[in-house]
This record gives sequence, structure tokens and C-alpha cells, in this order.
Amino acid sequence: MAEFLYRLGRACAHRATTAIAIWLALLVAAGTAFFLFSGDLEDSFSIPGTPTDEVEQLLSQEFSGMGGGAGTVVYQTEDGSAFTQEQQDAIAERVEEAAEAPRVETAMNPFATEDQRADQQQELEEGRDELETGLADLEAGQNELDEGRAQAEAAGQLEQAEAGLDAEQVVIDQNREEIEAGLEELEQGEALLEMASGIRTVSEDGSTALVNIAFTDSQTEISQEVRDAVMAVFESDPVPGTTVDFGNDMAMAMPSLVSTAEIIGVIVAGVVLVIMLGTLVGAGLPLLTALVGVGVATLIAMSLSGVLEMASVTPILGLMLGLAVGIDYALFIINRHRRQLKQGFEVRESIGLANGTAGNAVVFAGTTVLVALLGLNLTGIGFLGLMGSVGAISIAVAVFIAITLVPALLSLLGTRILSRRERGRLTEKADADGKDGDGGASEQIRPMATGRALLQAAVAVIALGVVALPALDLRLGMPDGSSEPTDSTQYRAYSAVEENFGAGQNGTLLVVAGLTGGPTEEAAEANALNEQGLIAEELYSHDDVAAVAPIAVSDDHTLAIFQVVPVEGPASESTEQLVHTFRDLEPIDGTGHLGVAGMASGNIDISETLSDSLPTYLTVVVGLSLVILLLVFRSIFVPVVATLGFVLSYFAALGGVVAVYQWGWLGGLFGIENTGPVLNFLPTLLAGILFGLAMDYMLFIGTGMREAYVHGDPARIAVVRGFHAGRAVVTAAAIIMISVFGGFVFSHSVMISSIGFALAFGVLIDAFVVRMALIPALMHLAGNAAWWLPKWLDRILPDIDVEGAALENRRPRERAVATGEDTGAAADTPSSEEDADEVASRQR
Repeated sequence: MAEFLYRLGRACAHRATTAIAIWLALLVAAGTAFFLFSGDLEDSFSIPGTPTDEVEQLLSQEFSGMGGGAGTVVYQTEDGSAFTQEQQDAIAERVEEAAEAPRVETAMNPFATEDQRADQQQELEEGRDELETGLADLEAGQNELDEGRAQAEAAGQLEQAEAGLDAEQVVIDQNREEIEAGLEELEQGEALLEMASGIRTVSEDGSTALVNIAFTDSQTEISQEVRDAVMAVFESDPVPGTTVDFGNDMAMAMPSLVSTAEIIGVIVAGVVLVIMLGTLVGAGLPLLTALVGVGVATLIAMSLSGVLEMASVTPILGLMLGLAVGIDYALFIINRHRRQLKQGFEVRESIGLANGTAGNAVVFAGTTVLVALLGLNLTGIGFLGLMGSVGAISIAVAVFIAITLVPALLSLLGTRILSRRERGRLTEKADADGKDGDGGASEQIRPMATGRALLQAAVAVIALGVVALPALDLRLGMPDGSSEPTDSTQYRAYSAVEENFGAGQNGTLLVVAGLTGGPTEEAAEANALNEQGLIAEELYSHDDVAAVAPIAVSDDHTLAIFQVVPVEGPASESTEQLVHTFRDLEPIDGTGHLGVAGMASGNIDISETLSDSLPTYLTVVVGLSLVILLLVFRSIFVPVVATLGFVLSYFAALGGVVAVYQWGWLGGLFGIENTGPVLNFLPTLLAGILFGLAMDYMLFIGTGMREAYVHGDPARIAVVRGFHAGRAVVTAAAIIMISVFGGFVFSHSVMISSIGFALAFGVLIDAFVVRMALIPALMHLAGNAAWWLPKWLDRILPDIDVEGAALENRRPRERAVATGEDTGAAADTPSSEEDADEVASRQR
């Protein structure tokens, strides 16, 4: 691979304009594909086969117009007074217009709904009065009948009058049974109405009204254009004296691909590049190539949205990864090229050699990240696998850009990639032999003190453990209106509903119950009415239920639907427990098991499915880490401690996310106004991405240690030498990634913000605490044992030359004398046959 990349780098340098033209053509082609084939991005997530999905499929089959998505429109009076009749009529007109919008099943007039409730209440009261009056009349008739019977008996005429009296008694008894049955049915109706009293569409003070929209498509299939058309009905013609807001199920705002915060992150990355490379031209080149790569990858991903159901966060994740990794991979090659130029290499030879050495490491590191991202498809969760695949496209493009476009641009720049001062010193041999800072061959290297190594390792482990502690309280969920910015329509709608109708109204549940039916339609209807009441009472008896209302019964009277309003909001622990409680209930008097659906239930199912898949995916990632590091470092100790370091940094990153986004610590610093559960797919996504990046840093720090060791340095000296060789480039790369990821922390979307924070914090911990503090300390303590490998395993493992050291030794140098060490690869040549034997032995 190193030889191939060397030739590819020289070819791209020789035909620079051709290589640049090819990438420009790819950028244009990707843009054309975007304009021709891109479609709508989704604003919600779904996993087929979950309990909620199964219930929704059942509803769509058994009930016409059921199983579709829902949306909420919230009207409020500006002065807090009750709606006037004129305002009510104006809102009703807009509701009727919204009902005619495409893909809308129904739109409910809140005032008509409340009027129906009042009418039902009045009918029940009138019915009770009528039945009680009838019962009183029967009692009076019974008293008269009893008096007549007594008089007849006193007169000795009971036998003659008995037939007539018995007939009157039969009529009275029949009437009493009918009235008592009516009273029982009325009491059942009153009980149902009482249980449903907490489900309102107009607040008690009359100042807030909810317009409920039912769509024909399922919640995950409603396009934003359909929602926008409905919202336009209410927004385009405001009702005087009122405000209108839209719930999270209607106005889920699409996060923008580019924002001011992200631009600031790129600027910070540019400043780091200027400091490290010393020239504006050198700093601009990685930014330029990264932007080209991001443009190609993002446009390709967006063009697939026409044929794939792609979440809005998916292309942003690809942009985030492509930008950070693209800058870093270009930096690795440019940094190597600059070192070689200052050692006296000819430009094109240096480009080829940098491409074959640092470029080889870039290909290996990129492949590691790519495999980890593609591994997200192993979870069996469609939207998460697609995120991984889009991220993998960005990584692949970044790698190809680094090994083709970067060499071409370096060729055009020639020695201008160096500063004027550096170019002026090219003729000075002393500077060429020892410049650029990690020390020349004559540098005195001293091993770390063992006491310091013990202290450093202990402090790192304890610090990571403390930071990881909040992860024990990790709760997963999806962002709702409460987590949106306080100035957003979603947050205002959520708050208005919570204040005027109760928090549970923001996350109502649909409960489906099987009924026993009956041999005849009349019997089935009677059983359904009775069982509806029993089931509603059982549901209402739970402490975390605020209200229950029957919605519908199937035509064959074998299925009933109930609307259940929890006491707390959709993201609360009590609502989550309530869903499980309902599903675990034993059948009530012969009825079927309960099924639960609704947006809150769906989010709970998705979160639990993702939680269940995380251990499997983590196992795959850890196993992959051990295999990769075993191949690269040919050691048992190094893969184990490096993988354990990744596990520590992963849980520490999760702990930071929990502390900020779930507990609210330092929330004001990051613009987090409201706390809630952690984004449900974040832990799985973080595992894949952070694993790939951690392997990158391990390669660029660890390979220098290995190369120093196999070229004759004592184990503990090799640790220091390798650390010095790789620390500058790893530090710069980590700061760049933290800057790019950190720019997304200030996104208005909680999803994007939490992903950006998790990646930025994870890179910070893994690069500076694990790779640059913990690993060197453990390597020092292990000494020679760090490089032990069983002979039988050594014989069967392939020799992977990640840094391309073999290529460097084969290629002739442009100068007779080459000194100094490159990032991670020692260029030392054995000075005697004994030294050569030692090197060969260590390499084996």
C-alpha cells in the first residue's frame, strides 16, 4: 500500500491540474445530482417492528382514519382573557380550511368539542333527572298498589282483585328494571365523563385552545411540506387579539447545515493551522481540501434523500465528520511533507514519500473510522445505519482527497508551503538536519520517572472515572418541545399546554384493548359497553394517569381505543413506566392484552431498542479495536490498554453529556436552556465515531513508540521518543477536531448540539488524557513487557507497516545525509550487523 500511495502521490503531483480538474468535476457532478434527485429530509425517527409500530399498523387496518399522525395548534388570547365569540368563530373558520388541506384526515374545532362535552354533561344530568323522576313515580305507583292490595285484603276481596294487582305489579317491576338499567348505564356514562374531564381542548379560564390535526399518513411519513401547508392556514391570516403556536409534532424545525458557531469553529481550526504550519498558504490548504471533500460528500448524501428516508441530522453528521477529519488528514500529510522539505528533499519526491508514509497512516486510520461507522448497520436500526453510511461516505471522500488532491496542490505550491524564513534556511545544513522540533538524533532522551508514571496513570484513571459517574444515571429519549429554544414556537406551545392543560397533554397515549365480542351484534355491543367501562376504570386507577377517554370501538366490537393522558410529560420516567405497566397488565375480565401507541410511546420504544443494541455494538467495536491494534503494534499489552483507554474515554464522554444535557450542569455556558433525556441514538453513534478517532490518535502516538523500539531504543526511551515525535501533530489535530465539533454545540437543535458536545468532549478526553497521559505512563510501567507477543502469534500475523517505514528506507534521499525523526517513523539505520540482528528480532 505504501508503494502504491507513493506512486499515486507523485502522479498527482506531476499532473496536478488533472487531479484538481477531476475533483472539481466530481464536485459539479455531486451538485447536479443534488439538484436532480434530492428529496425531503425526515424530522422524526422510526424503527419498524416495535410494539408501538405494531399497534399503529393494527389501528390503520381496523379503524378508518386511525393510525395516522397528529399535530397540535395552540391559540392563546394576548391579554389572557377568554376568547370572544368573534375570535371563536374566526378560529373555527381556519379549522375548517385546515381540514381541507392535503393529507389531513380531520381538524377538530376546540370550541365545538367543548360544546359537545357540555351537551353530554347536560344530557346525562337531564337523563338522571328523568330516570329519578320515573323511579319516584314508580315508587308512588308501588305504594298505591300496596295500599290497594291491603284494602282488598281487608275487605276480603283479595282473591278477586289479585289477578289485576299482579298484572300491575309486573308492569311496575318491568319499569323498575328498565329504569335501574338506565341508571346503571347513566352512572357508567357519568364515570366515563368524569374520567375524561381532564382531557380538554379549551382551558378552564377560556384563554387557551388546542386545535388537534389528524393526518392520513403515519407520524413518521408526514412530510414537512404537508405540515407547512396546515400551519400556513393559521399563520397567514392571524385572528385579532390572539397568538398561535405549533407543537413539536407540527413545527419540527430542520437544523441548518451551516451556522455562525460552526464558522467560528472553522476559524479557530484555521488559527491552529497557522500556528502549527507558520504560513497562511499552508493553513489554507487543509481548510480548502476539507471544504471540497465536505461539499462532495454532503451533496452526494443529500442526493440520496430522494430515494432513502433520511433524517435531517444525517447530512449534518456527515458534514461534521468530513470537515474535522478532512482537515486532520490533510494536515498529517502536509506536516510530513514540510519536514522532509526542510531536510532537503526535492518537492515531488517529498510529496510522494509523504503520501506513502503519512498518507498510508491516513488510509489505515480512515479505514478504521469507516469500518466503525459502517458497523452501525449491524444494529439492525435503519436510520442509525444510514447515519453511519453517510458518515462513512464523508470519511472515504476525506481520505481520497488527502491522498490525491492534497499532493496536487502541494505540487503547485512547491516550496511556498514553507515560510520565507524556512525557505531561506534550506541551504543551511545544520538547520536542515535538526529543525522542526521534536529533536534530532543527537537529542538526549531520558525516560519518565517511575513515580511520575504511577501518579500520572492514577490521576488519569481516577479523573476519567469521576467524569464517567453521571453516565450511571443515563436516560435516553427524543427531544420534545421543552428542550427547544425558549423563543421557538415549539417551546411556547409546549409551555402553554403544560400550564393550561397539564404536562401529560403534551404526550398523550393511545391504548388499544381487545374485547370479547358476542354471538350477536346486540350482545357484542352490550359487552363492549360494559368492558369499555371496566378497562377505563383500570387505566384510570393508576396514580400516573390524569385522564382516560374512550375514543372508538371497532365495527365488530372486538377492539376498543382509549386516549390516556399521563400526569407528567412525554419524556418523564413516570410516563415511561406507565407504558410498561399498561403493556404488562393481565387481561381484564377476559379482554385482551393492552397495546400502547402514540408519539411518547414510540420514542420510548426507539430508545429501548437502541439501548438493547448498544452492548452488542460496543462488543463489536472493542473486538475490532483489539484486532486492529494487535496487527499494528504486534503486542498484547498495547491493544489491551489502548482499548481500555477508549472504553474509559467513551463513558467519560457520556458522563459529560449526562451532566450538561440531562442534569443541566454548565448549561448556560453552552446555551442549554432546558434539560431532558439524552438523545437516544447518541451513545451508539458516539461509540462508533469516537472509536475511529481514538484509533487515529493511538496510531500517531503509538507507532512512533514502536518504531523507536524496533530500531534499537530501550522500551522506556522509545516511549518518550515516540511521544515527542507525535505529540505536536496529535495536539493540533485534536484541537482542530474539538474546534469543529465544538462549533455545533451552539446549534439551536438539541440533537445537533448534543452530538457536537459529545464528540468534542470525547476527543478532548481521549487525545489529551488517555493517549497523551495515561497510555505513555502505562507503557513506561510495562517496560519491555509492553512489546511481548507469543512467537506462534508473531509468525501468523501479517506485517502492517502503517507509517511506511519500509518505503522510506527503500527510497533514495535527495541529500546524502538525512537526520531527524518524522511523525511516528524512525529513520535510523543499524550501524552494525549486531544492531541489524537486534532490529530484525524486535520487528519480528
